Amino acid sequence: MSDPMSDPASTAAHGAAHLEPTLFGLEAYQIVSIAMLVLIAVMVWKKVPAMITGGLDAKIAEIRKALDEARALRTEAEALRAEYAARIASAEKDAEAILAGARSEAEAILTRAEAESEAMVARRTAMAESKIAAAERAALAEVKARAVAAATASSKALIGKLHDEAADRKLADDFIGSL
Repeated sequence: MSDPMSDPASTAAHGAAHLEPTLFGLEAYQIVSIAMLVLIAVMVWKKVPAMITGGLDAKIAEIRKALDEARALRTEAEALRAEYAARIASAEKDAEAILAGARSEAEAILTRAEAESEAMVARRTAMAESKIAAAERAALAEVKARAVAAATASSKALIGKLHDEAADRKLADDFIGSL
């Protein structure tokens, strides 16, 4: 199908022909071209491209600076990580050493406590045996003392029965005579 505006027969049927706008005898595309040239000339005259490239260069410099700072921070972070890893390793070694020392100290305390308890049992046993021996001696001494007391009492009673005054005189005279 053809365009009704481009067909001369249809333009006559619809009325007058379509006219394109013009300015000072220039057609629309020429006006747009001149406007673009004026715009570009003004931009060059006001140094807009230099401003744009300067802005881009400043932005590039900021980005480079941020990247450099990021690299420095990363390096610093890696150094800190390495330092803390070394500290952790050192702390783990210290903890192992402390644990080993505590275990050996506990074993020494246990050994010492066992030895002291054996010595205490031996001392208590010796004390108990000594007390038993002392009790035996005291019991023997008491039995001997009672036996002596009983023998003395019975001897006195027996002597008192068997010896009268006359027998005592005779003994005293014999004793005196032997001197």
